[in-house]
Amino acid sequence: MENKISVVAIIVSNMDAVEKVNSALHLYREHIIGRMGIPHKEKGVSVISVVLDAPLSIVNSLSGKLGMIDGVSSKVLTAK
Repeated sequence: MENKISVVAIIVSNMDAVEKVNSALHLYREHIIGRMGIPHKEKGVSVISVVLDAPLSIVNSLSGKLGMIDGVSSKVLTAK
């Protein structure tokens, strides 16, 4: 399967979920090119962007795992 460059945007609104998010990302570490996290203390959320070089099935699997965590939402943007 062909690798694509994708960005997974993650918003964490439940700070108790941070460990679960990091555990999920760790499972896909060999596909992660880079990661940037920005806490927004006034709003009580963290925004994380993760860039991957992976098949779409891997990217969608990660996004699905993240989306099942309470207080976490994720969306994927993939290069053509």
